Amino acid sequence: MAQDENKSIISVNSISLSFGGLQVLSDVSIDVRAGEILAIIGPNGAGKTSFYNCVNGFYHPYKGEIIYKGKDLTRLKPHKIAALGIARTFQNIELFSGLSALDNLMAARHIHMKRGALSGCLFFGPTRREEIAHREQIEEIIDLLEMESIRKKVVGSLPYGERKKVDLARALCMDPKVLLLDEPMAGMNVEEKEDMARFVLDIHELKKIPIVLIEHDMDVVMDITHRISVLDFGLKIAEGLPEEIKNNERVLKAYLGEE
Repeated sequence: MAQDENKSIISVNSISLSFGGLQVLSDVSIDVRAGEILAIIGPNGAGKTSFYNCVNGFYHPYKGEIIYKGKDLTRLKPHKIAALGIARTFQNIELFSGLSALDNLMAARHIHMKRGALSGCLFFGPTRREEIAHREQIEEIIDLLEMESIRKKVVGSLPYGERKKVDLARALCMDPKVLLLDEPMAGMNVEEKEDMARFVLDIHELKKIPIVLIEHDMDVVMDITHRISVLDFGLKIAEGLPEEIKNNERVLKAYLGEE
């Protein structure tokens, strides 16, 4: 990567998190750099999703700091962090299951909407123009993720793989500056995983934003990421290029398995 692509966009510095007597993260430091796809891997219970929850403001670590473009996120609320441009998908899909795919995407645009409820009811002039502009951006994302056939379908009726796609599209509708993906390929078949990997690469290429990926499929991780950080029992045990991680004895023992 070019030198400017090595610049840290998010710096997570020595964060620790616990719930009662359970230590979930212990002195974890991870940087997210401009222009990269970073994978965070580790066995179940390693603290990966808890790490995301700290970055998003759902959890607040009792130690350490999280800096995004010079701004301290450590104690900010989730909606303020989202407004700064950090978007994510969820391991357990969190969609409005009774709404259509299109309505779910429109809901994600609310942080960018300037008009109030009254002007929205009247729907003319500036309000109408604003909605048209939001719809145009949503249509681009529908095209990018090949969602035309499901756009008007109720999300709760969609197959699991299609709901994962809607979840990704909703995150993109926030115009993120950083995209956090929490197991976007979990529960998918081989063809669906290939499509999702292609979408991740397309997003990275077109949007020019850093992407952080939690994923258990090591073939996907090794194929599409620039760097990998490895967590085990709340500790960061390794970080490096995919080839380095692939041959790291501590990682093999903790996660990938030893022959």
